[in-house]
Amino acid sequence: MVLLLFMAAAGCSKTGSSTGTQTITPGSGNGTDIQTTVTPGESGGQPAYMKDQSSYSVLSSGNASGTVGLKQVADGLTAPIALVSSHDDTGRLFAVDQTGVVRIIDKNGVTLPTPFLDLRDRMVTLSQTYDERGLLGIAFHPDYKNNGRIFVFYSAPLRDGGPDGWNCTNRLSEFKVSSTDPNQVDMSSERILLTIDKPSMNHNGGPILFGPDDGYLYLTTGDGGGANDVGLGHTTGTGNAQDLKSLLGKVLRIDVNQRDEGLMYAIPKDNPFVNKGWALPEIYAYGLRNPAYATFDSGDGHTLFIGDAGQQLFESVYQIKKGGNYGWNLKEGTHSFNPSQPGTPNSTVPTVGSRGESLTDPIIELGHDLGLVVVGGYVYRGTAIPGLTGKYLFGDWSESFTIGNGTLLLGTPPAINGTGTQNGMWSVGLVNISTSQNGRVNGFVRGFGEDDQHELYLLTSQASGPSGTTGKIYQITAPTAVKTPTTP
Repeated sequence: MVLLLFMAAAGCSKTGSSTGTQTITPGSGNGTDIQTTVTPGESGGQPAYMKDQSSYSVLSSGNASGTVGLKQVADGLTAPIALVSSHDDTGRLFAVDQTGVVRIIDKNGVTLPTPFLDLRDRMVTLSQTYDERGLLGIAFHPDYKNNGRIFVFYSAPLRDGGPDGWNCTNRLSEFKVSSTDPNQVDMSSERILLTIDKPSMNHNGGPILFGPDDGYLYLTTGDGGGANDVGLGHTTGTGNAQDLKSLLGKVLRIDVNQRDEGLMYAIPKDNPFVNKGWALPEIYAYGLRNPAYATFDSGDGHTLFIGDAGQQLFESVYQIKKGGNYGWNLKEGTHSFNPSQPGTPNSTVPTVGSRGESLTDPIIELGHDLGLVVVGGYVYRGTAIPGLTGKYLFGDWSESFTIGNGTLLLGTPPAINGTGTQNGMWSVGLVNISTSQNGRVNGFVRGFGEDDQHELYLLTSQASGPSGTTGKIYQITAPTAVKTPTTP
């Protein structure tokens, strides 16, 4: 089985201290073209995308990649990062807000006033200006209709006895739905399954989801934060993402229906590093920086896609395979990476890891001329917009930390050759929004969602941090004429 992942919260600070407040440095590229493959220039290793480029003329003239409409279905949220179904035949959708609450949008499109889940009293205190901690993911058990089991991943204060100077402890917990109210979680039912200490605020990963074929729970983790996968809390010499004795910078896979001795879960017998003393058995894939969004394709193959936030130059989307090494911090996307010179790729690109294993390239790569952080989405399998079928709808968070101007993007897979395999990178184009006067999102792109009919949703806000009530959710629809300006 192949997998595709995506990122949460605003995504990733490009630089930062190892504790407390982070210093955010937006990308400095001022070009505006989109390139799926970026080649370093001949002069001083400067990437081609850093050169001046023309404006987004495609937005004013129509977009060959696609045009969609947006229909608002919810507002008044703070920092919505995910929208998921409980798959229990109720038609409800559950909006995950980074601030620690989950709200229900019922089958009639009404947002219920009382939160389904409220973790605010168990979480770290979030920075209103910018933060990557918080409620990071939710997953409903495949048999939720009968067992009422819910799983969440969130940022708690550093546990008692946690490493000195570290920032927080991320928890994977199980809850049960109330026995008397299907729209409320029993908050006294929490069972903490796994805790992961983190040295810094940023790079938490966070999405959790059940594999559609195996029923196991998948969890993504960032490399621990800061920058370059070095410093306090990072394995000297290799970084956390390449260290198979660390749970950071990984995709984890566990069985929540069983328990192994000493664990609150069981290890799937076919995990790639089972019974290998040099690696942790929970690890499914590794070499990721901040895989903060993750989605399985609901169509053929149930591929899992990850949008991995880049360090300084490149943003990536990966298809994840069992045991795969995705290169960080040996590589940033398809390019070499040197932690001591993060802005200058070397001419020689590594192809193997420390054990001689192959490093897997992304299927999509973007430069910071487009924006700051890739926001992973979904392969479209709905019926409302036939032209998008089989394509990957995703986005970029924003070009700026002050004014949200995120972008919708569409990835198209390459042609299939005679042996049935795909060759090369996916092509990428801008998506025009017909319900917006300028064709743009005009807000921070925070995430995407999918309903039971496989129609997709866009989650936005007007604030870069988890503050205010400007968070909105839009259903992505077939193109319609502009009636009033849309400001997601």
